[in-house]
Amino acid sequence: MRKRPSERCLSRISRFTGLLVLPLLIAAPALGDPAPFELAGPDLRIEVTREGQTLPIGRVPSLAPGDKVVVHGALPENQSARFVLMSAFLRGATNPPPKDWVDLARTWKEKEKDSALTVTVPRDARQMVLLMVPETGGAEGVLMDAVRGKPGEFVRASQDLNQASLDHSRLNAFMAAIRAQDDNGPEYLRTVAPVLARSLSIKLQEDCLNKVIQSQASCLVENRESLVLNDVHTSSLAETITGTPTDLALQLSNTREAGAGYYSAYIAVARDVAKIFGAFNNPTFNYLPTLTVRDADRMSLLLNAAPSFQKPKSVMIAAMPAVEADIPPQLRSSAKGPICMAPGTVLPVEGAPLVFSTDFAHDMKVRLTSASGQTLEVPVKARADKGGYVLAADTLPVAFAGDVRGHLHGLWGFAPFDGPDFLLQRPGGEPWKATGDADGLIVGRDNEVALEGAAPGCVEDVTLRQGNGAARPLVFKALEGRRLSVTVPLTDAAAGEVRLEIRQRGAAATQTVALRARVQASRLEALELHAGDTQGFLTGQRLDQVRSVVLGDAEFRPDGLTREGGTDRLRLLAQGAGKVPVDTAKAPDKATVRLEDGRNLTLPVRIGGPRPQAALLQRTVYPAPAAQGAKTLDMGSGDLLPDNGEMVFSLKASGETRFGAGSAIEIAPPSGEPVTRLTIGKGLNLESLEVLVATLKADDLPPGTFGAIRLRLVSKGQGGREDRGDWMPLTTVVRLPRIEGATCEGQDGPCTITGRNLFLIDAAAVEDGFARPSAVQPGYTGRTLQVSGQPTDGMLRIRLRDAPTGVVKLPLDK
Repeated sequence: MRKRPSERCLSRISRFTGLLVLPLLIAAPALGDPAPFELAGPDLRIEVTREGQTLPIGRVPSLAPGDKVVVHGALPENQSARFVLMSAFLRGATNPPPKDWVDLARTWKEKEKDSALTVTVPRDARQMVLLMVPETGGAEGVLMDAVRGKPGEFVRASQDLNQASLDHSRLNAFMAAIRAQDDNGPEYLRTVAPVLARSLSIKLQEDCLNKVIQSQASCLVENRESLVLNDVHTSSLAETITGTPTDLALQLSNTREAGAGYYSAYIAVARDVAKIFGAFNNPTFNYLPTLTVRDADRMSLLLNAAPSFQKPKSVMIAAMPAVEADIPPQLRSSAKGPICMAPGTVLPVEGAPLVFSTDFAHDMKVRLTSASGQTLEVPVKARADKGGYVLAADTLPVAFAGDVRGHLHGLWGFAPFDGPDFLLQRPGGEPWKATGDADGLIVGRDNEVALEGAAPGCVEDVTLRQGNGAARPLVFKALEGRRLSVTVPLTDAAAGEVRLEIRQRGAAATQTVALRARVQASRLEALELHAGDTQGFLTGQRLDQVRSVVLGDAEFRPDGLTREGGTDRLRLLAQGAGKVPVDTAKAPDKATVRLEDGRNLTLPVRIGGPRPQAALLQRTVYPAPAAQGAKTLDMGSGDLLPDNGEMVFSLKASGETRFGAGSAIEIAPPSGEPVTRLTIGKGLNLESLEVLVATLKADDLPPGTFGAIRLRLVSKGQGGREDRGDWMPLTTVVRLPRIEGATCEGQDGPCTITGRNLFLIDAAAVEDGFARPSAVQPGYTGRTLQVSGQPTDGMLRIRLRDAPTGVVKLPLDK
């Protein structure tokens, strides 16, 4: 079966480009649908002059009243058919143009004034169309009558064809870039195709990128009819006289009924234009719409049907740019942060596909402003495959280092065009350094390190080296300003020097930042100090590494580390005559904590007021009466408090301390939190503002309390805050055995103690020095205890297990 001419043409195009042409497209003529604009028509050379400046047609997005337009036929030297070239200005669907708005030229004439059109855009014109028709007697009059008789049809055709040509330029740019991938290797498509699609507002067939490499290019340009997406700017240039919103019109054209499947974003205009001019067709002429491809001063016409040079002869209709103000598009920056400035740097932009597919935006430059205020204009070039404008400069002055501001600008046709601003960065200036504590790396975990230097946006990679080990790549990200955040993994690393090597784009040498990794440092939480004190308390973790704490001229050194729950508590004592400043208003607000490995940490300090101070005056123990059948033990001077007795003691205030209604005493074991609190009226009595008498009953203590206990004074401070004094020893709570008898045999003994709970006795002897003690084994359950010798004063000596340094006397039975 023989192919129709249009099919043969498409086949040749397919073989030439190496692309797969959509089968539905080939079958289109058989279905009676409009064919694609694939036939090359004649070329024209066009220049536009405005206020003394001349631009080629490829750089003119729109015409303006007063513009001088010169149109030449760019036909080959062996051109056999003669064409009449006609221009017509239009001013609306209901306002036919005057006769002098229509001009014509005979392209075969030797004199330029006869072969070219030289026209000036009238003041009220809104559109301009060009018509080319093979030389025919009377053609001029017929075409003029057609334009003036139904101007609305030509207005609509001008708008639709102009819009279609702009959309076609985007598709052409996309296809050309895809075909050019052969120069970079087919695997390059996976990277460049999404960028092209975003730049040109082309629908990306993402499934194509999952195919084998050899099939990706042909897949990406299949179904070209659905690739071109709506572009707000170009749509606004081609609003139709019917008032139908362009985006709605484009949506409708995507339906099969409206011609989807044939470059639906723009090619459906062929159907509409065919209908528009159907009424004009006659035995002498028929009308062919054309798309235009602009390249510099050349405007090439594309046809969707072969022209006829015999009756009815074809009138080719081409749309010129609309007559309206130059309205540059709203070009936006798509940069996610600072951009590294180097040869080939891309300034990413979005929102205006025509800057990539046309030359409307020309003479584009970026104005660079250095930190010192120096400016420099650098040319840039639009690259759809790069997604923005590419810097053309190879070298830049030294002053343009660090942060540099860039402003994109140029011309949109004849009008100034301002694009977005960019933050650019360029290596140079001060070297990279770590911010904060350069020795703050901790082994055994991942560390976040902040680096500061020129052009963090230019950092290509950061590697870690330790000792003679191999380099390890690190994860990093640019922060605001001139900072870089780097993750340094030291989970399995040893303490020692660590080197971060930073390589930047555009910098010849790699920079090194030396750091030191250490074991876990002390974690400081709070420093408790009171005015005039010679001691203090530091809380936190790993406080065993603290060597000293310095506050102003006073140095405090560790004097005992305790652990309360999950927190270390380190007691500090002032060295020499040092003490906490009394005048807190003039005291430093930070203390320096020096660690054993040489590191210094700082800790905010808030000095409290003077702590309450008091001295122990007297103590008296009142044992409970012995139980029936039990002997009474002599407890001595009051150092021991039986677990069934009570103690009365008195305190005398010292310094500026005075007792009052808010005074209290807290009782606690040697380490741990308070277990009992005595207050005025509940264990405390005021003798005077300087003397306080307290009564502590053993029953006031929690069950099972025994051993040494301590006390501290509590007083009300400013704002109701409670101030606490130093802990001081009070007494030792002891549990007493029930002794029922104590006898000795003869003059030399031995002596026998009988009773219960004798395991509470640590040892027994007949003299104070315990020269020949009788020790009691732990857990002893017997009821008798033998003691060697015989006392001279009728008293045995007992050391209780709860107070092994104290002595209790036991009288012998009479």
